[in-house]
Amino acid sequence: MANPSTYYLVTGGAGFIGSHLIDLLLADPATKEVRVLDNFSSGRQEHLAHHEHDPRLKIHTVELLELDKVVPHFLGVDQVFHLAANPDARWGIENTRLDLEQETIVTYNVLEAMRRQKVPRIVFSSSGTVYGDVGTTVTHEKLGPALPVSLYGAGKVASEGLISAFCATFGLRAIIFRFGNIVGERTTHGVMYDFIRQLAKNPADLKVLGNGHQAKPYVYVRDLAAGLMFGQERCRALPPSQFDVFNLAPDGATSVRFIATELLRQLGFSDRTKIHYGEATQGWPGDVAQSRMDSSKLRAAGFPIPRSSDEAVSFALSQILQWLSGRTSQLDDLRLPR
Repeated sequence: MANPSTYYLVTGGAGFIGSHLIDLLLADPATKEVRVLDNFSSGRQEHLAHHEHDPRLKIHTVELLELDKVVPHFLGVDQVFHLAANPDARWGIENTRLDLEQETIVTYNVLEAMRRQKVPRIVFSSSGTVYGDVGTTVTHEKLGPALPVSLYGAGKVASEGLISAFCATFGLRAIIFRFGNIVGERTTHGVMYDFIRQLAKNPADLKVLGNGHQAKPYVYVRDLAAGLMFGQERCRALPPSQFDVFNLAPDGATSVRFIATELLRQLGFSDRTKIHYGEATQGWPGDVAQSRMDSSKLRAAGFPIPRSSDEAVSFALSQILQWLSGRTSQLDDLRLPR
């Protein structure tokens, strides 16, 4: 339970993950205020529309690259959740400055704003991509050196380094979570998003990038949001200048083939749609085709992830399809296949 005087700031709060975190923060009557900073490049107003009558939610359209405009929003904040980032690693292939700006520079600006306004605590969304391409090696938090193979992963490594330095130099406290692949309703990118968009346009064929044997750990978005809430409690308990790092992903992995066949099963398209697999082991340059993450440290700390990777995928698909059945937004072409 949050302290009675808690004022939160969430960067990227209108996004896929951030909006689910906002739900949990506002569900706590002890929360005094939640400030959302978002440039709405991938965030959606619709994700927060159900809170429009809650006066505790303050939404600000802000470009986090503009430090002078960012700093005033941090005044009086007790806890920062820094979720704003480039949401899709593939985008950095076309725009090689994207991850430099949206991961590294934005994270610096957030930390500098915290320093100037004397904000004590931050929970940061990092990624399992920091470990690089280590095959089916089960990665743990002390595995190193961190040698990412995507610009997205490189941006996360740089951001973690900045957080470490700001904690040591300026007395901040931080919890860093290295996420697995997050799935669930309000999705704005990723394999499920791509598959559903394809099927909405043409339910007869589904094209898969790569051979479909790519396998990674998947975590359902609301389970992940609960983990973030656990993280802010851990952050509060840390002494000044200290930080800790946790993998936030279930053990094991789920293949792209499982996701494709499970989606078709839930849609009732199994006998209607032909799946076309590629030959490459990667989906795209910089893709980590195989990933396994050890979550034993998080479990030992007191937060067991409630679903296995396969369970998270199946449940997330059911929730996405249910969400789409009532979605009215026209901001993108994500709709329920018919």
